[in-house]
Amino acid sequence: MGGDAGLRIELFPADLDRFIAFYVQTLHFDVLVDQRDAPVPYVHVQRGRARIGAVQTQDAVDSGLRSVPQGVEIVIEVNDLEAERDALIAAGYQLAEDVRDQPWGLRDFRIFDPDGYYLRFTTTRSG
Repeated sequence: MGGDAGLRIELFPADLDRFIAFYVQTLHFDVLVDQRDAPVPYVHVQRGRARIGAVQTQDAVDSGLRSVPQGVEIVIEVNDLEAERDALIAAGYQLAEDVRDQPWGLRDFRIFDPDGYYLRFTTTRSG
């Protein structure tokens, strides 16, 4: 038991083109797999060590169920928190919470992606 491990999450957006527009064009992830024309449409994006798969859902989803406290908080560590925030605002996205210092020593801000997933952008270390 133990050793190295990685983490990849899977999201279920309603529209993979909109997913790519947000995660690739706005958040600067790279597309590793693009199977939007497959019987089960799928894409896989990566930025640094953050890996996200996306399977297009055919069913309507209550985006409120994707948010905390009943949903999941997806945490993305970045080197320049303010630059990330400023780029999102310039792209027209509204923040759920602006940058603030947290009691655990990190700084972060929060936003909802186009499908209602709750994203927290945070510094990589305190200080």
